[in-house]
Amino acid sequence: MIKVGVIGCGRIAQRRHVPEYASNMHVEIVGYYDAKIMRAQALADKYGGKVFCSIDEMLADESIDAVSVCVANNMHAEVSIRAMKAGKHVLCEKPMATSIEECEEMLQTAKEHHCFLMIGQNQRFNTGHIRAKELIEQGLIGKPLTFKTTFCHGGPEKWLATDGTEKMSGPIWFFDKKIASMGAMADLGIHKTDLIQYLLGDKITEVTAKVMTLDKKDAEGNMIELEDNAICIFKMESGVFGTMTVSWTDYGEEDNSTVIFGTKGLMRIYDNSEHTIQISTDRGDKIYYDLDMMMTNTNQRESGVIREFIRELESGEWTNAADAMSVNALRAVLASFQSSQEDRTIKLSV
Repeated sequence: MIKVGVIGCGRIAQRRHVPEYASNMHVEIVGYYDAKIMRAQALADKYGGKVFCSIDEMLADESIDAVSVCVANNMHAEVSIRAMKAGKHVLCEKPMATSIEECEEMLQTAKEHHCFLMIGQNQRFNTGHIRAKELIEQGLIGKPLTFKTTFCHGGPEKWLATDGTEKMSGPIWFFDKKIASMGAMADLGIHKTDLIQYLLGDKITEVTAKVMTLDKKDAEGNMIELEDNAICIFKMESGVFGTMTVSWTDYGEEDNSTVIFGTKGLMRIYDNSEHTIQISTDRGDKIYYDLDMMMTNTNQRESGVIREFIRELESGEWTNAADAMSVNALRAVLASFQSSQEDRTIKLSV
């Protein structure tokens, strides 16, 4: 039985971490901490466990084996490092941190204190992506040449909509640069940079990008400081090229698709409402895999992250531990901003 604590009781904890821990027979939720004590109390009342008055109080509890770090982006590194120094295994929400230096300190702390550090990159646990990676490795579409990967929806507003535990009032923290650091790239882009490296088993080494703010406004009606759209061209270490598009201004049907073009065929992943994976080969074959549908902001289900975190803690495998590839995903995101600002291609120092 893994005993866990949850640090930060906002939407990601309410919708994903806590319900998924509660439904896992290998987990006991010891307690919760949030700066807004009523949010922590609401979860304790619903799922059991105690409310801690501070992060330090939770980390001092020797019964806790691991914590979920569900605070805002600018606190991911600080809280994760404190937790690991207290001997707790950590599941940290994405993005891993807001700088490469913070990421590297997190990895070093995990190593020094023998802690399992995992980042909540849920895309790699989708059944379709797991199967797609296997098929690519088997050579079903030959050698990958190019790709396009997309994550576009109408913004974080629907995700933050109240479910009765609290009223959504005041500014949206996703739009606050001091708290979020980045906009759509931290929310969506980090998912797809991690995913494309995972699917191809390959590192992003060059980035050419345009990062922009087109439509999102704050509570006062002013354009937000953070980006709501980005279009990136990635070059992989193997020479594969592709594009990544992310947007908070897709006010129609959510798009969370990936297409891989290979020397022997084409693979579409979550690119059609009827099939999880569609493959067309150079011989004219059509192959379909019907596994699951992509989760959306309005159609939630188990993410797989909690299940995998607990499984790896119990088995000691640590297959999905944060590593150099995790850091490189953030490096590519940060390079996208530099590329856009300087109007040039950025080569990553990996």
